[in-house]
Amino acid sequence: MTEVAEKVGSVSQSRYEQIVAELRDVVEQQTRGQFTIGDRALEIEPMRQRGGPITETEYTVEQSMKRLADDIGLSVATVKTTRWVASRWPREHRQPKIASYTVHRALANIEDEDERFAAILTPPDGKARWNTDDASRRVGQQVETPITPQEKVTAIHSLAQDEEVAAAVTTDFLKRPQVAAKVSSEDKVRVVEEFTRDESVAATAATSLLRRPDVAFKAMSDDTARFQVNHAQIERSRQAREHFEESSPVAPAVRHLDRTVEFLDLVTACHSFVAAAGRTVPGLRDRTLNDDERMIVHENVARVRATLDWIETAVDTGKVDMDDELARMLKGE
Repeated sequence: MTEVAEKVGSVSQSRYEQIVAELRDVVEQQTRGQFTIGDRALEIEPMRQRGGPITETEYTVEQSMKRLADDIGLSVATVKTTRWVASRWPREHRQPKIASYTVHRALANIEDEDERFAAILTPPDGKARWNTDDASRRVGQQVETPITPQEKVTAIHSLAQDEEVAAAVTTDFLKRPQVAAKVSSEDKVRVVEEFTRDESVAATAATSLLRRPDVAFKAMSDDTARFQVNHAQIERSRQAREHFEESSPVAPAVRHLDRTVEFLDLVTACHSFVAAAGRTVPGLRDRTLNDDERMIVHENVARVRATLDWIETAVDTGKVDMDDELARMLKGE
């Protein structure tokens, strides 16, 4: 057990330390080599002030860097990056013994010169050397091994740039109740709005939500929502009337009558009720309602019967008055 504990991978601890010392020399040499490329590129084309119109000289910079890259076998992007990094780190401020070239490149993003030069001399958490994640974290860039929640969020965003991946990840996350519970109400509203851009999805969601009395009550307290519902009801009645005239077998006879708006509305209401019942009742096949559900249905059927009797009386006699019992029944009392 002791022998295993002293190993790092397949080598002993002492051998590992020898390898680290050797490779630190290699990394230091690579750092110096990268800075040498940058210095020579900078010698060929010194950095110029940003901003202002593009001049003929700036076109020459691109050409020079392209020629240099071709002649030394590197990409133009690499040569231009080493030139920029070298410009950010004068020779006297480079620290190849405690920071790799990658670290220098990351910390080069610190705009303030004094802050930049001081930062590289103070590795975080009392460490003797910088690593790439510490440098990226120092300048707010994405790290390779995320630790904090925000770093993990950034990593997820990076991996989910593809829309199909993002959709799959979002679906999986929203299936976790503990995740959904931590989402703010405002963000939940935005998610619902985004997912219901499709009209068929929005209609299904709205119908399901409005079946909840508490939701319907709160929704109808909004003036705009209430107006839209009323407008939809009027439009629905108009469409129902058109459907009746197009599909009902008695429609041709009705067209020859002296019709009033009230008459049309009444006939349309009866037609709509019959059509709705024809669609809904078959859905009760093989379904047993509980006592409370049956009681509610029976109460509504009683109101329907009373209403039908009232309609027949009004049609036959022209009297539309209702007795107190019928009034209470229609009010649901």
